[in-house]
Amino acid sequence: MTAPVVVADVVRSGFVEGHHYGSVVALGPDGALLWSVGDVTSPMFPRSCNKPFQAVGMLRCGLDLPPELLALAAASHSGEDFQIEGVRRILAGAGLDESALQTPPDLPVEDWMREEAVRAGTERSPILMNCSGKHAAMLATAIVNGWDIATYRDPDHPVQQAIRGAIEDLTDEPVQAVAVDGCGAPLLSMSLTGLARGFHRLALARPGSNEHRMASAYREFPEYASGSRRDEARLLRALPGAIGKAGAEACYAVALADGRSVALKIDDGGTRARPVVMAEALRRLGVDHPVLDDIGTVVLLGGGQPVGQISPTL
Repeated sequence: MTAPVVVADVVRSGFVEGHHYGSVVALGPDGALLWSVGDVTSPMFPRSCNKPFQAVGMLRCGLDLPPELLALAAASHSGEDFQIEGVRRILAGAGLDESALQTPPDLPVEDWMREEAVRAGTERSPILMNCSGKHAAMLATAIVNGWDIATYRDPDHPVQQAIRGAIEDLTDEPVQAVAVDGCGAPLLSMSLTGLARGFHRLALARPGSNEHRMASAYREFPEYASGSRRDEARLLRALPGAIGKAGAEACYAVALADGRSVALKIDDGGTRARPVVMAEALRRLGVDHPVLDDIGTVVLLGGGQPVGQISPTL
């Protein structure tokens, strides 16, 4: 396994006090490798970056959702009211309620929403867990096909087997490792290059295809795919035709309208470096837009005042 490399410096008062290590890969409009740093060929867990691939697997099994709910089915949502109501809509369309969800009880994943929930005395619940949209879609897919819903998280369940087929198809790689994701659903491995390849294929998918439906949902409803205040949504709103998804352990994949794509992983899982490195990778691909300064700026404070920043080193 190739070692990750320094992809960002922690600079305080002009002094480099630390580093973030990681790996990044970029593909061109034709899907060919443009450049890479670190390890981009060994198996890794993409965490929630694989959600659009999972949704494609469900669409192939007959799942039928309007685009905003399809984006939510492939989301790590912030727990905002419109998202929770959307999860309930997915469940209701399948004749279910939130008691069918097997996501672990949680509070909203986004800090500001979590703080609001704590102030309001909100209890942890499965529907507030950020993967509840995906789980609702898995249940709906099982209902459409007459499959058992009690075991929908089992790796051998038909829903999970369909998802595995879609992942191997879109990444053009065999799954080499299977784990349990934070939400309890199966987590399948791929390389960073395979992850970028999958997003490249979604971005250029034929109109009318399941892959195109998934990409269009992200493009039209980025707030459903992440949250109204998330850097992912800001990026997709600013770059017409782009699709993107971040995941735990600082994974992130973005594809532009012409198929250029980037996938990255920060080795320490530190989320602060994730958007910084993505912004710089997109600059290297020729993207010139103020949103990159927005999402790619992480300021360090000293005495309550800005004294440094996370600086990309690509």
